[in-house]
Amino acid sequence: MTYKSHQAKALASHQIADLGILVVLAGLVVWYFLDAKSASTQILNLILILPFTVITLLLCLIQFVRQLIRPPIKEPKVERVKSVIPVISLFVAYTLTLPWMGFDLGTMLFIAAFLALHGERRWLWVAGYSLSFASVASLFFAAMLPYPLPMMIFPS
Repeated sequence: MTYKSHQAKALASHQIADLGILVVLAGLVVWYFLDAKSASTQILNLILILPFTVITLLLCLIQFVRQLIRPPIKEPKVERVKSVIPVISLFVAYTLTLPWMGFDLGTMLFIAAFLALHGERRWLWVAGYSLSFASVASLFFAAMLPYPLPMMIFPS
């Protein structure tokens, strides 16, 4: 299929849905930024929000263009409900155990279990990735949130 014949083809319904989701996401990001800006235009209020707004809008734009120019997939693979239930159960267990397990340890165990559930068998990779991500996220939220976050390893 040549590029011109691809352009002549109409967008598939799942591509239109994907483009719609991108537009809604971009709209929500702009709405959140405008709301934060109307609350306070001080630089300390916008120092984190503005860069993330710009990055998110750029990523939405890149993905929007990629959706338009890539060849359409015949039918996307749809996960069966049975395959999603373990992930939902894992997330429920994660959120319910956060108060007594702590954000840092709970996040590390959740990510490790999620990777193992999805077939990752390199245990060194699972341990390293989950430990790294949980450590960075825990330190970030401990520094940014105005209230103490329950932690098991890191000080809150």
